[in-house]
Amino acid sequence: QVQLVESGGGLVEAGGSLRLSCSAAAITLSTHAVGWFRQAPGKKREFVADISKSGARTDVADSAKGRFTISRDNARNTVALQMDSLKPEDTAIYYCAAARGVWGRDPRAYDYWGQGTQVTVSS
Repeated sequence: QVQLVESGGGLVEAGGSLRLSCSAAAITLSTHAVGWFRQAPGKKREFVADISKSGARTDVADSAKGRFTISRDNARNTVALQMDSLKPEDTAIYYCAAARGVWGRDPRAYDYWGQGTQVTVSS
């Protein structure tokens, strides 16, 4: 059974950093594009960043550009989201997702999802 697991969430003060990690069981992440999404209470799930299978192409939402960096280590079957200069508005549950084919900012493009990890940024 395919399983994506996010880790690294927690509570941090504004201006701080967190590094989220997405690992996979039963699939090889190197054959999938991976995206990070987040959902705050009462809001829709929104795109944060994605990375191509090889890691050569990345895309980051405007709200995260210059602060968040997505990367992957295909040898370790993991994808990371480095989040710096965190703001209270970054508070949300963060999800990683994997896409076998076409990927992008639309969550409907993704085939597999993790359960999410909570990120809370205090002011």
